[in-house]
Amino acid sequence: MKQTTSRGATCANRSHGLITLAAFVLLSATACKKGTADQPASTNEERQPVTEATQTHTYVKIFDGGSDGYHSFRIPSIVRTNANTLLAFVEGRMSMNKDHGNINVEYKRSTDNGSTWSSMLEVVGAGQGTWGNPTAVVDRNTGRIWVFMNWNSATKNIGGTDGYDKIDTWGDRKVYYSYSDNDGLTFSTPTDMTSTLLPPNYTWDAIGPGVGIQTSNGTLVIPAQGRNIYSTDHGATWQYKLIPGGTSEGAIVELNDGRLMRNDRATSTVWANAKRRHVSRGTLTGSFSAFAPDNVLLDPACQGSIVRYTGSPDRIMVLNSASTETRCKMRVRISYDGGVTWPISRKIYDWLTDSEAFAQGKGGYSSMVKTADYTIGALIEINENTGDSGNSHRSIEFHKFNLPWMTSGGAEPIP
Repeated sequence: MKQTTSRGATCANRSHGLITLAAFVLLSATACKKGTADQPASTNEERQPVTEATQTHTYVKIFDGGSDGYHSFRIPSIVRTNANTLLAFVEGRMSMNKDHGNINVEYKRSTDNGSTWSSMLEVVGAGQGTWGNPTAVVDRNTGRIWVFMNWNSATKNIGGTDGYDKIDTWGDRKVYYSYSDNDGLTFSTPTDMTSTLLPPNYTWDAIGPGVGIQTSNGTLVIPAQGRNIYSTDHGATWQYKLIPGGTSEGAIVELNDGRLMRNDRATSTVWANAKRRHVSRGTLTGSFSAFAPDNVLLDPACQGSIVRYTGSPDRIMVLNSASTETRCKMRVRISYDGGVTWPISRKIYDWLTDSEAFAQGKGGYSSMVKTADYTIGALIEINENTGDSGNSHRSIEFHKFNLPWMTSGGAEPIP
């Protein structure tokens, strides 16, 4: 199976210091309610009017393209461990911002809900090839942190451009995983899972990118191109289940009725007909529906992210470039009915006009996590120089915002 889309331009020496809260751009004072690691303190607390808390949105650049020995950082993934440590993974692109060449999987840790971040750490950087598409998931039962990723040779890329050979044979694009059992301090040498997890007709492949989930019955699920990779035994064995085609980069969430929902970027030919994010629902033991465009979720053919915020009330957040033309209109939306409707939304960069956001390259790939202090943490790509996107450094910002900010202080349409 050959990929028909490319990542496209983002509208968007190792570090040994800490990025501190003082570097944040503080948009308002923090005031939010704490809950447990995975759930809020109580249903009653969730149902209190959001106007009782102050709207809060902060952001800081935590991966700075052109520094730390890397030309660019792209393709983010963020998770929270059982110890409430935030792990932010990215592709570290050594000499250019393109999707091929010498690329490593790097990460940083935060033990204070994103106020400060560690120096650069590495999952894998072996060889001159492309390690990419980091897609992390935490097993809440064992505490193990899994990172799935793709790899291809330094001599190959998706289209055979720029003097590279084309990825056109099964196994040119491999599937690996690495894991950590020490809260992300170190990761294992990557394990090649290509023979088990790459379907026989695939040439190009895309794991995630973004994050996987653990379902309510403990199953670990990693979204991937044309399939869901999963384990029912905490990673002792892995397998995949094919889903309908037409999409490339996938995001996944569990619905309250136990089904899974994929919210994906469409392949080029499918996207051209609707220019929307495409959605499918189903189960690992049954089947998934054909992907269909969500008319509300405008999309410029870009990766997006999704996360469950609470189970009761039913709150799911989606974050993407909400435009059919540019990646510089990042918007977060809230659904209260399992992704059927999205009645509340807010622009991430709402202090900028659309033209200012575009000029500053504010937007692209993203990844979201629910933090231990009951907010949303989001990694978002930025393009440092939109006037020279082919050579521009790419960076990653960490945003943190609470529910009152997402609703602009208004009441929620909670059933």
